[in-house]
Amino acid sequence: MPLRLSLALALVVLLGPVSSAQQPEANRPEDPAYAQVEDEPGLPRVLLLGDSISIDYTLDVREALDGTANVHRPAENCGPTTRGLERLDDWLGDGPWDVIHANFGLHDLKFIDEQGENTSPDLGHPQVPLDRYEENLDRILSRLKDTGATVILATTTPVPPGEPQRTEGDEQCYNEVARRVAERHGVAVNDLHAFIAPKFEALAIRPGNVHFTDEGSDLLGNRVAEVIEEALGDRP
Repeated sequence: MPLRLSLALALVVLLGPVSSAQQPEANRPEDPAYAQVEDEPGLPRVLLLGDSISIDYTLDVREALDGTANVHRPAENCGPTTRGLERLDDWLGDGPWDVIHANFGLHDLKFIDEQGENTSPDLGHPQVPLDRYEENLDRILSRLKDTGATVILATTTPVPPGEPQRTEGDEQCYNEVARRVAERHGVAVNDLHAFIAPKFEALAIRPGNVHFTDEGSDLLGNRVAEVIEEALGDRP
């Protein structure tokens, strides 16, 4: 039985049918995506960086690239670009990395109040405004390129209508900035937004939620794996 399915069945028995994407970060310390990977000698090393969207597709990427690459990720939600700057050296570790696939944005555009707590768009401000997002992303991509890895930047997946802490369409403003920064650094863009947007309504975990069903995460993971495999094939 696939790992994702066996774990899901265990949770259903113990807790009822609750998706991992619905769990607060504090309640996800044992997420199987956080498991330490023992490298298979001779295979390239891949690092996935990103928030809960990437956490939920990590196992699918590992499965798709089994025997092709050792796929790692930090044992935490990478959150906004501000956290990325704070934690990046720890996430990179000693390397080396052949490909790094990064996914930031959903936490940057999330609305917070003056105390830094999540709130609705009418009562707060974006956690990381666009101008600072551009500055942060510029610094992050510079640091990632310094590793010598092939760097891939994913666009932010859709924000649906009715999302309580975000505004529908804001992700496209952040994606425009992300594309501009990626072009400046010569970094490839994996347009996950364009890939999943036509299917989003059918694959959303529930209306007004940015997270995906297992089927949606499978599709995203396979897409990420395809892009990474292409990047590995292009390396000297």
